[in-house]
Amino acid sequence: HHHRIMRDKYHPGYFGKVGMRHFRVVKNRKFCPTINVDKIIGAAGEGYYEAAKNGDGKAPIIDLVSLGYFKLLGNGQIDVPLIVKAKYFSKLAEKRIVAAG
Repeated sequence: HHHRIMRDKYHPGYFGKVGMRHFRVVKNRKFCPTINVDKIIGAAGEGYYEAAKNGDGKAPIIDLVSLGYFKLLGNGQIDVPLIVKAKYFSKLAEKRIVAAG
C-alpha cells in the first residue's frame, strides 16, 4: 500500500501535496511593470512634449506610478527636459533623463 505513492504521484490527475511549502507568500512583491525612456511622453498623454519643448526652463512632471508603471528603463532617446517620478530607475534611464536636462 505505501509503495503506491511513488507510482501515483508522478501521473496526471494526481491530487495531493507536491513540491515545497513557501511560508508567508506575498504575491505582489515581484509586480513591477516597466516602461522605457522613449515611451514615457506617449504614455503621459498629449501636451507634455510641447510643454517640455517650450517650457522656458520649467520641465513638466510625469508621475509614472499614477500611469501604472513602477520602473523606468533606459532604452531609447529623449531630447526634452522632464521631471519623472517612479519607484525604480535603471542607471541608464537616470543618465538619459539627467542628460536631457
